[in-house]
Amino acid sequence: MARNKYPEETIRLILDVAQQLFLEKGYEHTSIQEIINGLGGLSKGAVYHHFKSKEEIFNAVGDRFNKQIIRELTAIRDDSRLTGYEKLKRIFYQSLSSADRDIVFTVAPNMLKHSKLLAMQMHEIFSDVVPHYVQPVIEQGVSDGSILTEYPKELAEVITMLTNLWLNPLVIETDVDSMEKRVRFFNSILKNMGIELLDEQMIESYRRYCALVNQKPK
Repeated sequence: MARNKYPEETIRLILDVAQQLFLEKGYEHTSIQEIINGLGGLSKGAVYHHFKSKEEIFNAVGDRFNKQIIRELTAIRDDSRLTGYEKLKRIFYQSLSSADRDIVFTVAPNMLKHSKLLAMQMHEIFSDVVPHYVQPVIEQGVSDGSILTEYPKELAEVITMLTNLWLNPLVIETDVDSMEKRVRFFNSILKNMGIELLDEQMIESYRRYCALVNQKPK
């Protein structure tokens, strides 16, 4: 196969092949060479021209999965009928209920063993998710009286950091019952601030994600 002269098509092909391999074998058991072998003759140089590592490819595949949820979160953030508190709760509900989340927890590796992936995730959280989605709805909640805090930026960072690190079984491995205790403790902290963020259905989602991670072969 000749090198594709259209960069966007080359990228799409790389991500299509990588995504299929990740779904079939998981991130840990997929190599860069296997991705290259599935590209129908596309050279190793062409792959590395667009992606420097398997971590970058995996992150780009994840970005494709996230496009739909980003559209949904944007719609929630911009819904003028909702208070800031209502938006915050809906954002977390939508994030936990996305069908693509099951796929991520099934194929993704332990992030502590892959520091580059973890660094990419944290960069995205603090450069995009916090300032563009979580912080604005908390600031609205302060303005409309539905959220009481003098530190909207810091609250947005803490909530997002805890849910994406401490409550993420892909970062800190734990059993299902211990995960539930963490989630309930996290919820109790927020309740003391007048924010009841996670209901029983959302807590059950955390249990399910933890079970998915624990079912993967080590």
